[in-house]
Amino acid sequence: MRVLDLATLFAGPLAATMLGDFGADVIKVEHPRKPDPSRGHGPSKDGVGLWWKLLGRNKRNITLDLSTPGGREILLKLVADADVLIENFRPGTLEKWNLGWEELNAANPRLVLTRVTAFGQFGPYSRRPGFGTLAEAMSGFAALTGEPDGPPTLPPFGLADSIAALSTSYAVMAALQGRERTGRGQVVDMAIIEPMLTVLGPQPIWYDQLGYVQPRTGNRSTNNAPRNTYRTGDDKWVAVSTSAQSIAERVMRLVGRPELIDEPWFETGSGRAGHADELDAAVSAWIARHSRDDVLAAFEKAEAAIAPVFDIRDVMEDEQYQALDSITEVPDPELGTVRMQNVLFRLSETPGAIKWAGRPHGADTDEILTGLGLSPSEITTLREAGAL
Repeated sequence: MRVLDLATLFAGPLAATMLGDFGADVIKVEHPRKPDPSRGHGPSKDGVGLWWKLLGRNKRNITLDLSTPGGREILLKLVADADVLIENFRPGTLEKWNLGWEELNAANPRLVLTRVTAFGQFGPYSRRPGFGTLAEAMSGFAALTGEPDGPPTLPPFGLADSIAALSTSYAVMAALQGRERTGRGQVVDMAIIEPMLTVLGPQPIWYDQLGYVQPRTGNRSTNNAPRNTYRTGDDKWVAVSTSAQSIAERVMRLVGRPELIDEPWFETGSGRAGHADELDAAVSAWIARHSRDDVLAAFEKAEAAIAPVFDIRDVMEDEQYQALDSITEVPDPELGTVRMQNVLFRLSETPGAIKWAGRPHGADTDEILTGLGLSPSEITTLREAGAL
C-alpha cells in the first residue's frame, strides 16, 4: 500500500505514520521552501527537530511545489500508483491547483482521498483556519476539564490531533475495505472536531434526554468514587479508580473504613460520587501515612486498582513498559540511536516495525523521481523551475 502524505503538523501526518508503522510505503510531500512546521516544533538537538524524528519515521521525503505546473504533474504521476492521499489544506486549496477530487480520481479511480480539517469540507465553519486546540474547546472537553472553581482547561499536548489521527487511520482502512467491494476509491472527510466529540461519551444523549450538563470536577468523577490522585507519605502521587463496586469495597476495607460499605449510598457509583468528600478523606488520610511503594504493594495485595503518577523519567524506567518494548531504540544517521514510542500494538503474524526515524527535508526527492522514470536532466529542469 502506498500513501502520499501531503498534510502538515499533526493529525494527518500522524495518521500516515501509523499506516507506515504497519508496512505502508509512505511518501511525505513537502513544499521545497516551506517544510512541514512540525520539523521546528518543540526541542531540537544539533539543529535537528526531535518531534519530527517520531512523526516522520518510516516516511520517504520529497519536495514539490504543487502550485507549479511541474509540481502538479509530478503529484499526478505519484497518484497514479498510490492507494491513499492524505491532505489537510483548507477546503478549495487543492481545487485551486487543479488537483481536486475530479482530477485525482481521473488519474487513479482507486485512490482514497483523505481530507483532514478542523471543521470538515462543508458547513458554515468549513473555510475557517483551525487546529486541534479549537476542537478541544468546541467539543466540550475543555469545559469538562479543570477544577470546579477554575477556568476551562486545555490539554498541554495535541490530544484532539492525536485522536483524529487514530480515527483517520481507521477511516482509511474502512475506505480501502470498501474499495475491495466496489473497485473504486472515495473521499474521506475527517473533521477534527468530531472524533473529539465522540470520545467524550454520552454527553449529547444526557443533554438530549435529561437536559444534564456534566460539570467540571477536577480529578473526581461524577460516576463513581473514590477516584482521584493522592499524595503519599514520601511526597509522591498515586491515582485510584473504583469504577467497579467490588474494587470500591476492597479499597475501603484496605484503608480501614469498612463501615462505609454498609451505607445505602455506597451501593452505586453515582451514590458514592455524591459522597466523594467523605470517601476521599478516608483514602487520602491512609495513603498520606505510607510511602508510595508501600501503598502500591498494599493495593496490589488487596487486588484494588491503583497506579503511580509518572512523568516521562518514570515511564522510561518502568518495568512494564520495558517488558512491552513500548519505548524502543531506533538507529538514526543524524543523531545516532534515538528512543521513541514503538508501534501502537503487537500483531502475532504481521507485526509492525520502525525502519527509520524521520529523515531530512527532501532527502529522497531524486530517488523517488528516478523511480517515476525521470532522467537527471528532467529533475534538474524541475528544480531550476522551482517545482522541487
